[in-house]
Amino acid sequence: MGTYLNPSSFNFKRSLNSEIYIDKTKLIAFTNSMINTQQSYICVSRPRRFGKTMAADMLATYYAMGEDTSDLFSGMKIRKILL
Repeated sequence: MGTYLNPSSFNFKRSLNSEIYIDKTKLIAFTNSMINTQQSYICVSRPRRFGKTMAADMLATYYAMGEDTSDLFSGMKIRKILL
């Protein structure tokens, strides 16, 4: 049950180490802008093999409260947006 409520960053770390990872952290800024609005339900629809699970792992890692994951996002586009 803990995996659903507070997942670890293992899957996102594994994605970062792969050669096919593409920085999609701008999705975090978009998600943040939709929180507490009428448009708070977001559907990420992409064709097969276009990184939906990778994007979900990234969002779960960003919003996780069980560990400090700021070092994982240090070189990403989201850092430039938030600063």
